[in-house]
Amino acid sequence: MKFFLFTIISFLYSLFLFNPRSNKINSLVPIDSTKTVTLCFVGDLMCHSPQTEYAKIANDSFDFKPAFREIKKYLSSADLTFGNLETTISGKEKKYSGYPLFNSPDEYLEAVKDAGFDILFTSNNHSLDRSKNGIIRTISKIHELGMIPIGTYQSQQEKDSVFIIERNGIQISVLSYTYGLNGNYLPESEKYLVNVIDTNLVKADIEKAKNRNTDFIIIYFHFGNEYQRKPGNYQKEIVQSAIRNGADIIIGSHPHVIQPVELLNSTANKAGKVLVAYSLGNFISNQRWRYSDAGVILNLTLVKNFMNSHIGIQDVNFIPTWVFKGKVETKNEFVVLTADTNSISNFTKYLSKKDKSAIFQANDDTRRMMQSILENYPRN
Repeated sequence: MKFFLFTIISFLYSLFLFNPRSNKINSLVPIDSTKTVTLCFVGDLMCHSPQTEYAKIANDSFDFKPAFREIKKYLSSADLTFGNLETTISGKEKKYSGYPLFNSPDEYLEAVKDAGFDILFTSNNHSLDRSKNGIIRTISKIHELGMIPIGTYQSQQEKDSVFIIERNGIQISVLSYTYGLNGNYLPESEKYLVNVIDTNLVKADIEKAKNRNTDFIIIYFHFGNEYQRKPGNYQKEIVQSAIRNGADIIIGSHPHVIQPVELLNSTANKAGKVLVAYSLGNFISNQRWRYSDAGVILNLTLVKNFMNSHIGIQDVNFIPTWVFKGKVETKNEFVVLTADTNSISNFTKYLSKKDKSAIFQANDDTRRMMQSILENYPRN
């Protein structure tokens, strides 16, 4: 009788476990079979001369950390945070300067690290502003602070080794390229220093990443027409080429204004979709006019199911930002603020009536520009 009851119970239990109509995950599927990783992207981290002047606290001593104090919590909460370092860290003996030949104090990079950045795109039109030595020193300083530079390299071997980082069991490859170097050219023997956009090179790098079983391939392109709010034909062509070759996420900057974020179809990657942000605008700069004084924090949640290897972008959200320039108490400062109108009351100590109007405008401009991605991820 006991054996009969045991048999019946076992049979009913097995029906529950394998009942295809059940909405519950049965005990044969590991609870942690699905993993996620959160990514945070911003646009251009610039350092014009007024930013250096405002950060000066003594001779040859600077503090840029206050510029990020109001935004730091949003950057540091992600598993990985990315930005475009659009300056060199070439040393004080090379003289600090802004546009057109950028060289910023080491403290600028320290503030970027303190703000929560993990990976810096270093291939842009200002990479070569202070020659080869500037590139090498910038790379070294980024490494010293525990961050990772992508797009400039100290050797051919380093350039040929596609970078892959793992978080929560998810493998992410990161690639970075620039349209050019402000008319400067590297000799053939030193072309490894900066990745310049070449569709054949991009294709080859994507293939390397695929061969290493990367889950997601992120590509950064420094491209487009400055101050144009829509992507040009060149941007679209480069993006489509990368999509055909298997890119998963494409992030861009250089126009110094925000351009649209789109979700495009792909037949060459695992997810079947590619998120493209043509330009994330300026995150911090001294460009004070409408559209260029605004930026955006783009947050992505990537997901992977380890049972069936399904991957994709689970969620997208964003935070509009705006750069304040002016006096805070007794000191002139640059401060990156959220441009969310609900948060404006937190910054009343900084803001004039004109500032508040600019923040409202930045918030509205950014949300209008991001409308296309909201159609796919409507929770914002």
